Amino acid sequence: MELSLSRVDYLQVGVTSQKTMKLLPASGRRATQKVAIGDNDGVITCFGIKKAEVVPVFKTLPGQRISRLELGGALGTPQEKVFVSTGSEVKGFTKRGKQFLSFETNLTESIKAMHISGSDLFLCASYIYNHYCDCKDQHYYLSGDKINDIICLPVDKVSRITPILACQDRFLRVLQGSDLKYQVEVPGPPSVLALNSGNGGVSGEELLYGTSDGKLGLIPITDTSLMHKWEISNEKKRGGILCIDSFDILGDGVKDLLLGRDDGMVEVYALDSAGEPILRYEQALSESVTSIQGGCVGKDGFDEILTATYSGWVMGLTTEPIHKEAGPGDELRISPEMQNKISSLRSELEQLQIKVLQERDKYQQSAQSSTAISAVPLFSVNDKFTLNQDDASYSLILEVQMAIDNVLVQSDVPVDLLDVDKNSAVVSFSRCDTEPNGNFLLATYRCQANTTRLELKIRSIEGQYGTMQAYITPRIQPKTCQVRQYQIKPLSLHQRTHCIDQDRPMNTLTLVGQFSFAEIHSWVVFCLPEVPEKTPVGESIIFYFKNTFLDTQLECSYRKGEGFFKSENISTISILKDVLSKEATKRKVNLNITYDINEDSVSHTLKMIHPKLEYQLLLAKKVQLIDGLKELQVHEGNSNFLIPEYRSILEEADQLLEEYKKQPAHLERLYGMITDLFIDKFKFKGANVKTKVPLLLEILDNYDQNSLIAFFDAT
Repeated sequence: MELSLSRVDYLQVGVTSQKTMKLLPASGRRATQKVAIGDNDGVITCFGIKKAEVVPVFKTLPGQRISRLELGGALGTPQEKVFVSTGSEVKGFTKRGKQFLSFETNLTESIKAMHISGSDLFLCASYIYNHYCDCKDQHYYLSGDKINDIICLPVDKVSRITPILACQDRFLRVLQGSDLKYQVEVPGPPSVLALNSGNGGVSGEELLYGTSDGKLGLIPITDTSLMHKWEISNEKKRGGILCIDSFDILGDGVKDLLLGRDDGMVEVYALDSAGEPILRYEQALSESVTSIQGGCVGKDGFDEILTATYSGWVMGLTTEPIHKEAGPGDELRISPEMQNKISSLRSELEQLQIKVLQERDKYQQSAQSSTAISAVPLFSVNDKFTLNQDDASYSLILEVQMAIDNVLVQSDVPVDLLDVDKNSAVVSFSRCDTEPNGNFLLATYRCQANTTRLELKIRSIEGQYGTMQAYITPRIQPKTCQVRQYQIKPLSLHQRTHCIDQDRPMNTLTLVGQFSFAEIHSWVVFCLPEVPEKTPVGESIIFYFKNTFLDTQLECSYRKGEGFFKSENISTISILKDVLSKEATKRKVNLNITYDINEDSVSHTLKMIHPKLEYQLLLAKKVQLIDGLKELQVHEGNSNFLIPEYRSILEEADQLLEEYKKQPAHLERLYGMITDLFIDKFKFKGANVKTKVPLLLEILDNYDQNSLIAFFDAT
């Protein structure tokens, strides 16, 4: 079944956060529904659509930022009461806009996630979970990492209260009271949770999760089995999932999955006979989709997908045919409703243009007066700096509520800027003086008109750490700029994992000294990404990491006065030794550092590098042959005379060149890692072998795995 949807823009509110829009229940079957949305100005707007016009139901006064909006009511009745979390407070409104609840919680920080079930209220701050019943404190839990979302299984189906937390460390934590019942590992940091079909499926135990790296999965939350039912990887390299809903938009009697992503993609997945999801529809919007709902909004009898975007646009993708095809001899007929709407929009536009001119003149006069006061206009920036597991690069996503004029990127650490296909901005590089100022990168991205979202990709080098800064200038007057800082950590290419292969040959670094648990934890936070800043509960902790570029692993276990670090990559141990000793010296802490080097670990690491190095060398050779082969093909008129290997190079020439272009300095990075491994191996033996590096590079230019391992062993 082909799905054809037309886009309709309804209205714009302020900047919105994730999961802050809901559709109120309809009064009749297939009747239009009211929309409730909260924004960062603290305003709740409730409206309906009548004759293609927005009809306001109620609108609240501004206040603190609304972080979540949920619907509630007594169990078994229509869920039509509107609840919002704002700061550390929860407010409740009737469907007519009358406030009936103002509950100040005992949370010391702002509410990040909220779920409501009857008289039960589930709230989460960054690390803290609280359960209230009739506004009375019931249960409390302190999470090991940041909480991104919370949901509870439907009590009417599972007959027990089962809250589930989506945590940044790639775990779903299932609670019972104030205790952790069990935790389930998922393939990425979970950013959003939803019940399958809106009610948990037949059993009420089916849970959907979306991750910040774009993966989607379904898992039954049962007491016996914790097997993932299905999982969709992010093969198209799309944005992270911010919102999920279940609604039968295809009209086949089975609820479909509606997804909104942070790169503006809206996707519809239908379930096949085996219950597996199949992509049936996709639509690209220009900014991140913070909320998504399926229902009937614009016109009776026509279902639609309603979305809210970061800058506050509320728009629908409706099944109602809006655009009529004009055949030969036919006149394009516009309905009276549409004509009225066009004329009202034109008059509104004229009034706005007059108002803009008046305000501009007023501003110019006040700016030139002797009592002029400079006022910097405020604007909201939504940014995300994450490590991509697939290509060991960092993505920096910047989103502004108005059009971006330019972005200046500055770094005091060597990084490479990579091409991004979705980017339409023009980049220019400035020469920078590395010695006096410590600048390694100065690049300016000039954006096209109406660009509100910019994605950059950078690649760092492990062992070199510092700060990257982005100066964001939007198209507003007077000119103003916001600066955002991002830390490039010493082991920047490492990613958290939950288990490692204990059979690999490991090198060990041991630290002993007069330091507290909080101090050594702060050092680990400084060295490695994806470590929670909050000191873990308990007396000791173990973290596992995987290098996204080489697939080597790292184990960090530490407590007060002791720290143990294990990795098969000597360079990882060397970086940790240098950085940790420097951090301890800053705090005037004496460290006793010992290390145990496993000789087999070097050849093991070289064997792990081998397939990547061999592939890059082969790719470089193929690219070098392309021009010559094309000349031969032109000279001979065809490529039939070539051997199959050369013919395949010609056939894949475009893909090979594209891949080679996307991997700048890839070969040099591998050479650099092997050189560092060589130097670090002998550094732990007390020898300086930098004079032998040219000989090593010569061996790499004529690469053979056995010759390389023999060189490492013989030196």
